[in-house]
Amino acid sequence: MGASLSNLTDNGATMGPGLGDIPESCVACVFLYLTPPEICNLARLNRAFRGAASSDSVWEKKLPPNYQDLLCFMPPERYQNLSKKDIFALLSRPVPFEDGNKEVWIDRVTGRVCMSISAKAMAITGIEDRRYWNWIATEESRFHVVAYLQQIWWFEVDGVVKFHFPPDVYTLSFRLHLGRFSKRLGRRVCYFEHTHGWDIKPVRFELSTSDGQQASCECCLDETEQDDVNGNHKRGCWIEYKVGEFIVTDSEPATEVRFSMKQIDCTHSKGGLCVDSVFIIPSRLKERKRKGFLK
Repeated sequence: MGASLSNLTDNGATMGPGLGDIPESCVACVFLYLTPPEICNLARLNRAFRGAASSDSVWEKKLPPNYQDLLCFMPPERYQNLSKKDIFALLSRPVPFEDGNKEVWIDRVTGRVCMSISAKAMAITGIEDRRYWNWIATEESRFHVVAYLQQIWWFEVDGVVKFHFPPDVYTLSFRLHLGRFSKRLGRRVCYFEHTHGWDIKPVRFELSTSDGQQASCECCLDETEQDDVNGNHKRGCWIEYKVGEFIVTDSEPATEVRFSMKQIDCTHSKGGLCVDSVFIIPSRLKERKRKGFLK
């Protein structure tokens, strides 16, 4: 495409202006309106496009306003002397903090800030008692471990994060799995011998922020209705349960977000649940991914 456009001719005889004649500064102005993947693709056309695609002035606009807060989680030698383009690439991969139990990164298309929080960073009632809970190592979690509940009467999981979120609307959700899973002869298998109690009463999800925002919802994690083909479709699958949204209008001061899920009706026991993590994702980004516009 680049060769054909940069060698346009007039009636096949006179060489006319092409893409190679566009000043690099003009290309950089156009790049301000494109996404990072689009910029990287156009950088292959010619030298002017390649130069503009490496410009700090272009990539400064693609980075979130608080990108320095993300860099603070890394040793300085990892990002010192890097161009803004390289910093964008660095931050588009998960950046762990708080002993690796939380991660933050920027979306590769929009530059928006996303976060995930491991069950290891949450306060879980009874987690130290092996009669109730176990930690399961797995590659199905970005943190490589999930909390598995065998059986308990009082179920409560609480967490908190304090961070300089850039202005945006965020969705907070829990990632959960009914049943215990493993691999057998190279195939994924699920066991539901401990799975019970989640269809009797709903679980209550809540979130609150340091500036007074609140959201809550209730949901039954299990379903008694059986699908003819797949059985209970909530079992054996990772499901993200949306708790609610909160709005950040300013990065200063840092926003503290508290979240929880609980089922504390002690008239019945419940079990057979994996708790993986909590995600905090910009709502518009989450909606676009749900519709398949972003991968």
